[in-house]
Amino acid sequence: MANIAAQTFTFRELATATKNFRPECLLGEGGFGRVYKGRLESTGQVVAVKQLDRNGLQGNREFLVEVLMLSLLHHPNLVNLIGYCADGDQRLLVYEFMPLGSLEDHLHDLPPGKEPLDWNTRMKIAAGAAKGLEYLHDKANPPVIYRDLKSANILLGEGYHPKLSDFGLAKLGPVGDKTHVSTRVMGTYGYCAPEYAMTGQLTLKSDVYSFGVVFLELITGRKAIDNARSHGEHNLVAWARPLFKDRRKFPQMVDPLLQGRYPMRGLYQALAVAAMCLQEQAATRPLIGDVVTALTYLASQTYDP
Repeated sequence: MANIAAQTFTFRELATATKNFRPECLLGEGGFGRVYKGRLESTGQVVAVKQLDRNGLQGNREFLVEVLMLSLLHHPNLVNLIGYCADGDQRLLVYEFMPLGSLEDHLHDLPPGKEPLDWNTRMKIAAGAAKGLEYLHDKANPPVIYRDLKSANILLGEGYHPKLSDFGLAKLGPVGDKTHVSTRVMGTYGYCAPEYAMTGQLTLKSDVYSFGVVFLELITGRKAIDNARSHGEHNLVAWARPLFKDRRKFPQMVDPLLQGRYPMRGLYQALAVAAMCLQEQAATRPLIGDVVTALTYLASQTYDP
């Protein structure tokens, strides 16, 4: 058994850490509850405290999955679980605090004065997120299907170091000669692979598809689903598919916030990787290990205007 290093906290300790869950400590609301910034009195460490909805039937199972997964899985590109609280009917998770927030915060609806991510940083974030996924798929045994990869779940530490967070939906992957696990469709609209959305058949390749959506977000600066855009451009993948077929259209796909500061060859290679991850047929999508190889190379080719 791996060393389960997660600490247990009392509810009172976490209430103290977050100043009684004061609204100004609220970092955001996730699928299963609210996340607060706090400081542990015992060590002075700054943490993120996730309080799960008590009325959520899902809550308890997700809580257990998250505690177990993150207690057993350790990788530089997975968020660190520091501990948890299961006092009475309270369910809370305590993570390391990620000072730069989520990838979503840096791509969409930027407030004035917030610098957009440059090309090199985007490639570095993509490579790191792919490495986190590779660890789940190839190093964890049995493999773990993350199932909820999206820009909101990629958190950024100092130097834009990416970590996957939110493991409440993770599933153990197929074992032996099984090709998939069947499950209720959970996850986020716009990121779900078509075969999973339609039949509930979940495979490691479902995660590769979701990664393709995130990578496309990084390249284009567009949201996975954006109803504010004109008709035909609401769904990022549907908008991109016809453009993938014509390299001359690639420059039209780049995030305008990059203001032309990107390497043309790098753009072609990046969009080729995204297109492969987003193939309709799961079998034709690459393994995440191959994606990591491609992105590590792309991240090493720094753009220097």
